[in-house]
Amino acid sequence: IEAAMESAFALENSSAGGAEGTAAREVWGELGSEALRQGNHQVVEMSYQRTKDFDRLSFLYLITGDTEKLKKMLKISNMRQDIMGRYHNALLLGDAAERVRVLEESGNLPLAYMCATMHNLTEDAERIKITIETNEGSVEGLLEKLDQGTKGSGCLMQPPTPIFRSDNWPVLDVPKTTLEDLSAADTSPDEDEDAGVGPASVDAATGESADEWGMVDDAGADDGVGAGVSTAADDFDFGDDDDIGDWGDDLDDLGGDDEPAEEKDEMAGLQSVGDDVGDFTMPNAGRPPAACWATNSSHAADHMAAGAASSALQLLNRQIAASNFDVLKDSMMSCYLGATMSLPGVPGSPSISMPLLRNDGSGHPGNESLPRSPLKLKDLVTTLRNGYRLFQGGKFNDSKAAFSKILTEIPLVVAANRAEANEIKEMLTICREYITAIRIKGAMSEAASDPVRATELSAYFTHCNLQPVHLLLALRAAMGTAFKHKNYIVAASFARRLLELPDMSSEKNTDLRVKATKVLQKSEQMARNEHTLNYDETKTFVIDAQNFTPLYAEDAKVSDSYAGSSYGKDSGMEGKLDVTSGFTVVGIKTIGLVTG
Repeated sequence: IEAAMESAFALENSSAGGAEGTAAREVWGELGSEALRQGNHQVVEMSYQRTKDFDRLSFLYLITGDTEKLKKMLKISNMRQDIMGRYHNALLLGDAAERVRVLEESGNLPLAYMCATMHNLTEDAERIKITIETNEGSVEGLLEKLDQGTKGSGCLMQPPTPIFRSDNWPVLDVPKTTLEDLSAADTSPDEDEDAGVGPASVDAATGESADEWGMVDDAGADDGVGAGVSTAADDFDFGDDDDIGDWGDDLDDLGGDDEPAEEKDEMAGLQSVGDDVGDFTMPNAGRPPAACWATNSSHAADHMAAGAASSALQLLNRQIAASNFDVLKDSMMSCYLGATMSLPGVPGSPSISMPLLRNDGSGHPGNESLPRSPLKLKDLVTTLRNGYRLFQGGKFNDSKAAFSKILTEIPLVVAANRAEANEIKEMLTICREYITAIRIKGAMSEAASDPVRATELSAYFTHCNLQPVHLLLALRAAMGTAFKHKNYIVAASFARRLLELPDMSSEKNTDLRVKATKVLQKSEQMARNEHTLNYDETKTFVIDAQNFTPLYAEDAKVSDSYAGSSYGKDSGMEGKLDVTSGFTVVGIKTIGLVTG
């Protein structure tokens, strides 16, 4: 390209017009075509400028995203009074106002009015309408000539926004091919005459190359191929004369006991020839990012980001005994869609899919890459706070939905460090406790007519691990229920626990503190339970998530490996879906939640 440019400049400088000037333009045209094939758009631009090919120059600026120069081409067309050039450049720039001016100046007033109306250029449309009516014309019925679909879906056509404005396409120097180098290595005619055409000369000239290409057969080396150039018949001697009758059909070897001939590789020796002549070797293709993600991680989110849905489901089943994947569908699809981004290409080309990596802070990790996950710990914290707010406001169904959403997202959240991993596991426990508490609250409403069961459920409600502000509400409700049903022993217990809370010292809880004190005094005076309750506050227990009964240390129980919900051995929940999470199986011992 550089040498051709120097020649084109020299020819252009030496020519003063006439035939030489025409030849210079032809040379520049050929140079532009070749530069376009090589992706050197700077030389193409210079060629179009020298040949004054303004139409192609405008299109070149469009595809390279150089809108500033495209605007200059519009000005040049205006100075040259090139109506078609102005209109084409206005189209490429998406300049509707300029198109209206071009149509108006060229006398195409109806088209100018239609264009102005379609693009909501009201001032221009009114001016053109007055001009048409002044010339005894009419604009009525002009828009009716358009298709109904065009009028309903018309939009301003804009050129694509250039994403990348890069230099010329990268080029790679490729030396001559193997066949060209072998042809250049042939001996000259004079050397052939001096050396003769005997067997030795033939072997020296072609033997080595033929061996490297795998074209010399040991079986034919003794049959005169190398030594039979003295007569014409020897050139076609392929074996014994007895075997050439009727050209031979080679069927005698079908049932023979001879070993089959070794299959030859047609590409044998190609690498060695390339090494001798310095041939170009293509670099090895790298691994796609998705293949690296599934190999480098044991987290289900990374496998899902790679599109390996089956291995992601298998990991969830093996790690947390997940079985019902319908509730995880949205979170899993988020992992897949959030691991890549789509970049629009140049006009006419497809979009480019770019992987988003989480370990590329200090450079591209190569084969150690891992995908970025759209599910973050901060998003879980936001949902958790929303669940707290709804719980305190008494909107228990909405609060339960918020905590359940966290449970479906936690298995697909990748922790950045150990602190985040511990926080995620703590959040898992919080969600379990709050969902259990909300379910007990619903059972309390159903058992309101049964004083025994209502008191028991209210007592279990206070043993859920809630925030202090929420525990205060639970103790207040349990104290009122127990006192109402004359179970004074447990009512006194709830009153003591309520008074011990730090929040009870604030002024806003003064009335509650007074009521709790009165309940405690009255309960201590009565000192009896009206009913026999399945509740012993002196013993440590966990709550059966199915039957809402206490499970003490000596009781046989089964649990869920993910959320940690506990069930009595005789509850019949072993092998069934956990009622807390809704997608894991109870009674299967696994490694538990994998956070990263």
